[in-house]
Amino acid sequence: MYNTAKKQLWFGELRTSKGNTIVVHDNQLPDASPGRIFLYNTIRNTIVEYVEDIVKVNLHDLDDEQTKAAKAEYSGAWEAARAEFMLKHQSRIDLSKVPDTAPPRKAKPVPEPDDIVDTDDDDIPELDDSDDDESFDDMGENEDD
Repeated sequence: MYNTAKKQLWFGELRTSKGNTIVVHDNQLPDASPGRIFLYNTIRNTIVEYVEDIVKVNLHDLDDEQTKAAKAEYSGAWEAARAEFMLKHQSRIDLSKVPDTAPPRKAKPVPEPDDIVDTDDDDIPELDDSDDDESFDDMGENEDD
């Protein structure tokens, strides 16, 4: 049965109702989503993410002769698929290893001084306070009466 604890690279057979295929499991591939595993499928010639609980019961070890034959036949295609897969999955990095630094701050642009609006004092009427008190006196009583 499927056991990758012993080997870094495991060649085995996936038996399904659609047929059997040789698969490769590599412990050095990035971790798949929880509950899933990555296997190289030799028929599809690509690395596929499988649901581990479903596929695990259908994975079977190859005997020594079958393993040698599978390695001889699929090693080149496996290496090419693995290289392509690793290029695509470089974005999956361990965030705990990323330094805790922020990018340098950009200096805020200095605001340009507003254009000074020149106001003409001639446009604003001035108040003349000199005769204000007398105008109220004329409205009231007449001293001649």
